[in-house]
Amino acid sequence: MIELANVEMTEELAQIIGKTAEPGNNLVLTGDLGAGKTTLTKGIAKGLGIDQMIKSPTYTIIREYEGRLPLYHMDIYRVAASGADLGLDEYFEGEGLSVIEWGNLLEEALPEDYLELILEKNDTDFEKRYVKFQAYGSQSQAFEQRIMDNWKKIHD
Repeated sequence: MIELANVEMTEELAQIIGKTAEPGNNLVLTGDLGAGKTTLTKGIAKGLGIDQMIKSPTYTIIREYEGRLPLYHMDIYRVAASGADLGLDEYFEGEGLSVIEWGNLLEEALPEDYLELILEKNDTDFEKRYVKFQAYGSQSQAFEQRIMDNWKKIHD
C-alpha cells in the first residue's frame, strides 16, 4: 500500500504509472466517489505525454487520447454490470493503456489480466489517500513491479 499525503503525490504516482505503462496494460480504478480516480487518470495521461484536458467519460463511457501510448479512459459507473455488449475487449487487447474507472462493476467482462488500484480516502485528512495494488495476471504483476520500483527510487 502507498500513502499519498496530497494531490501532488497522487499526480506523481500517476505519472509513474503513465511512464511505465506498456501496450495492452489494463488498469482498474476502484474507490468511492471523490477518491481520486479521475485525478489519477489525469496524471497518468501526463505521464503518457498527453497534453489534452482529460474529462471523465461518465456519459460517453470511453474517451481516447493519443500519447506515447493511446490512453483508453473508461467510466463504467452508469453502465449495467454486464459489459459484454460494450465491445471493450478490443481496447483491453489493444496497443494502449486501458484505464477503467469503476471497473469492478464489469465483473466477468473484465479482462483476464489487469492491475487494480483501490483508492481509499482518509477520514480526517481530506487530501490524503491510500492506494492498494492487486495484480491479476503476469503482465499486471510486471506492471505493478515497474510502478513500485520507480516509486521507491523517489520515496525510499
